[in-house]
Amino acid sequence: MSKENKSKKFRFLPWVWVLLHAPLLAFYLVLLLSGSGALGSLPSFEELEDPRFNLASVIYSSDGEVLGKYYIENRVNVDYRALPVHLIDALISTEDERFYSHSGIDAEALGRVIKGVLTGNRKGGGSTITQQLAKLLFHEKPSGMAERVLQKFKEWVIAIKLEKSYTKTEILALYLNRADFGRQAFGIQSAARIYFDKSVHDLSLSEAATLVGMLKAPGNYDPINHPEANQSRRNVVLGQMVKNKKIERTTQDSIADLPVITDYSKLRERIRKSVYGQGELAPYFLNELRKDLDLWCDQHINPATGKPFDVYRDGLRIHTTIDARMQRYAEKAMKEHMQELQASFFKRKKGKKNAPFSYRLSEKQREDIIWQGIRRSDRYRILKEQGKSEDQIKKVFDTPVEMTVFSWQGNRDTVMSPKDSVIYYKYFLQNGLMSLDPHTGHIKAWVGGIDIQHFKYDHVRAGKRNSESNKILPGGGRQVGSTFKPFVYALAMEEGVSPCKLVPNVRVCIEEGLEKPWCPDNSGDYKEGKMITLREALANSINYVSALLMKQYGPHAVVNMARRVGITAPLEPTPSLCLGTADVSVYEMTSAFGTFFNQGMHVSPMMMTRIEDRNGNILAEFSPERKEVMSAESAWLTVQLLKGVVLSGTAIRLRYKYKFTEPIAGKTGTTQNNSDGWFIGGTPDLVTGVWTGAEDRSVHFYSTALGQGANMALPVWALYMRQVYDDPSITISRGDFPKPESMADISMDCSQELKEQREAMQQGGTQNINFDQ
Repeated sequence: MSKENKSKKFRFLPWVWVLLHAPLLAFYLVLLLSGSGALGSLPSFEELEDPRFNLASVIYSSDGEVLGKYYIENRVNVDYRALPVHLIDALISTEDERFYSHSGIDAEALGRVIKGVLTGNRKGGGSTITQQLAKLLFHEKPSGMAERVLQKFKEWVIAIKLEKSYTKTEILALYLNRADFGRQAFGIQSAARIYFDKSVHDLSLSEAATLVGMLKAPGNYDPINHPEANQSRRNVVLGQMVKNKKIERTTQDSIADLPVITDYSKLRERIRKSVYGQGELAPYFLNELRKDLDLWCDQHINPATGKPFDVYRDGLRIHTTIDARMQRYAEKAMKEHMQELQASFFKRKKGKKNAPFSYRLSEKQREDIIWQGIRRSDRYRILKEQGKSEDQIKKVFDTPVEMTVFSWQGNRDTVMSPKDSVIYYKYFLQNGLMSLDPHTGHIKAWVGGIDIQHFKYDHVRAGKRNSESNKILPGGGRQVGSTFKPFVYALAMEEGVSPCKLVPNVRVCIEEGLEKPWCPDNSGDYKEGKMITLREALANSINYVSALLMKQYGPHAVVNMARRVGITAPLEPTPSLCLGTADVSVYEMTSAFGTFFNQGMHVSPMMMTRIEDRNGNILAEFSPERKEVMSAESAWLTVQLLKGVVLSGTAIRLRYKYKFTEPIAGKTGTTQNNSDGWFIGGTPDLVTGVWTGAEDRSVHFYSTALGQGANMALPVWALYMRQVYDDPSITISRGDFPKPESMADISMDCSQELKEQREAMQQGGTQNINFDQ
């Protein structure tokens, strides 16, 4: 070969080399440009050191149980030390067999992927756990193939940085805490809780393999929608563990045929509650607490972000006053009584005109109430937002569709029109209960309704918020009936009147300031025309005597007394107020009664004790407002009046039916047409208020025997308190209400005082009053 030909040959060799190595050179060039940020920004080193992602805020009961979470993503971080060994083995065996030997990029796996692309024979993915973490931490879903390719290069760069910044165990924990397992389960702890109702460190080998298997595609391997695929995928993970010598073949064989989920109904319930961020307990409480936390967050800056705290992202730890044991008892008591009461209501409304509404309503009034309910529904709101006309909306509500509705025997699938479903739900009686320690203001139990999935309105606080201040506005609640009378009697005690004072049980008329005289009737004929003590009058809820006291002290004085003990709801200073015509919430009524049980000291109710950041640092601590609003002596005398209600009055069934022997003070309440039933009762260190009624006041029992507070509300109180008393782990007094030292010699035996009053009246010439009691 001539020198000239040789020269030409060697002249092409560099170009051949370039062509052969061009893909590799291009790869390194793009990698270099990605690392420099020339192809788009990368997280800073500080971001890699502290990658912040959405963390759920966790709500704890006073005795340490998790009540629920608030989140954008249902995520709770766990430390690597809490992760069981078989979970780590399953993850590495399935997702990244050479995890401990590479530095973020697995060259062998990457080469296999490239070969598979070129030959069309793909065998598994090439992304390491570190690359998957990079994708999870720092990237949104790409909009197209080109963006995804570029994103892949960035992931490689980030993966290398992650390997330099973190240990292998830290990377594993970060990945498992960030991974999406579907069904609002973000992170391994949430996944363990939702799918298996346990903490991550308690996961069995089968459960750990199931969750690792779901990482590939949570939707495709969902245990509810795709149970067979889920089980098959679990077995693939177990097979990988055998291949990597993490378990024996016999262990795999012993698990392979076992079902993944054993109780699908409980799993569905956990999933449903996870959507709302609710645990098993206190869902209505959590919804109301959320409102207070939103306000707190708006007013406090997170130093890590320079922005207001975000209860849905910042991983706060909220410690509440709720006692999980007492909350559980309250919910159980509500369900037990309300199920029985509802059955009775259904029975008595069957076949009745206008059911479930009062037979007194006209057809137009009935239709108006139904359409009020329709207009408050989510379906109506969505249709209006879509621009539908009223005629179009009416057609939708008249057309039967498949739906799931509430029943006390469990949710049931049915076909009915949305309008009929509104009528169906109007039948249901609702319930509200709040229990608090009157000395500390700590709310121990809160039941806002019978089922939050279907009835979201809270019947405890029942308040609306000011759109500007975000504060709860006074008002809401339901008509309180005779539970308001103790405030009137407390005023008399403040004026030095004895509970043993004799008063005439005769009609009283009030004329001052009115267009026509107000002359209320008694609800019965108990000892009409006779002289009775104030204690007996309150015990039997005598309207004549309440009107007598109102006439003596005046409406403004009564309103002032109610304000002092904590009532902020609107109160009209009219004579009828003494019979409980005002609408007040369970929250305020229970708190107000607590003043009597706390020797005249009103302590504002508390829902939470402290807020911590994600690391346990205390951000805020809370204490109640305390104010002495009446003398200890007057408060004790009022309690003695309330004890009479239980000993021999409208709440006596606590003794003869529910067999309580402990000192209890309380008051029943029943409103017009039996629309509302109340009982508020207490012991020396616990006061509990209960309300029962339907959403609409035109839905009620016709019979007072069934619709009175002693039948609608008192049983819930009794069932709840019986469980509280019977729980040895709950410290609650069974003794009497403490007497102020200044009243050590005072007795509630009225016999001597009554004798003296009778003699004085007879000497004064009172001839027409019957003193026979």
